[in-house]
Amino acid sequence: MSNDPLRIDTEVVELVLRRFLHDEITKAGFSRGVIGLSGGIDSALSCFLAAAALGPENILALRMPYKDSSQDSLDHAQLVVDELGVTCETINITSIVSPLFSKSPGMDANRRGNIMARTRMTILYDRSAAWQGLVIGSSNKSELLLGYGTLFGDLASAVNPLGDLYKTQVRQLATAIGVPPVIIEKEPSADLIPGQTDEGDLGFSYADVDQILYLLVDRRFSPEEVEAAGYEAEFIQNVLKMVNSSHFKRRPPVIAKVSERTIGHDFRYLRDSGL
Repeated sequence: MSNDPLRIDTEVVELVLRRFLHDEITKAGFSRGVIGLSGGIDSALSCFLAAAALGPENILALRMPYKDSSQDSLDHAQLVVDELGVTCETINITSIVSPLFSKSPGMDANRRGNIMARTRMTILYDRSAAWQGLVIGSSNKSELLLGYGTLFGDLASAVNPLGDLYKTQVRQLATAIGVPPVIIEKEPSADLIPGQTDEGDLGFSYADVDQILYLLVDRRFSPEEVEAAGYEAEFIQNVLKMVNSSHFKRRPPVIAKVSERTIGHDFRYLRDSGL
């Protein structure tokens, strides 16, 4: 038996996530799903799970390249489409975002990336209405905790099967259910600018940060306890800062309370009320 605390029982997790997708989508009155298929491991895994949960005929996968997008991303997304037999549509976003870029000649890569991510989500939700299916997300727990994503862009979805799996656990499950190895083994990248990688942006590897996040979040260790477990204090503080500063991305907009029952304060469904 593995001593790695991030090791998961892939058979159990796959069953849970397939049932989660089926139950959440059908109880909302839908039977179809829409996924942005980037060619990366996260969206590929979401697509595999959704096809198993709802049937491949009920999944619409959208490839949405920009002119600088890697051809590998398109090719790897196509591998998933071919493997699963889901419906696929390709929409090039260059002509949509370029006019916006031209309005701000000094726009940096972060702003451009945000515009591309939100444009893709606009298309996904439009196709969601036309296809009559819910948007299925693919942001993993590592990304969500670190705030590594665009609010109302790639972080948006109606249901997210991967949000409680760290990136290292995503790799485990993807391997177990047959995501093509070329997708699993390549460096994670949002593919927003040529040569960009997730770990290059973050400044550390998912393998390292997942261990720290697990101790801080799942085990509720103090920073001192994490340091005692063998991690550098500066690294721990950097991770904590990223988690704390991105909390607004993980919750709905805060509503000011002025009435007797306020959405998000007193008026909640029982399943969301907590203790």
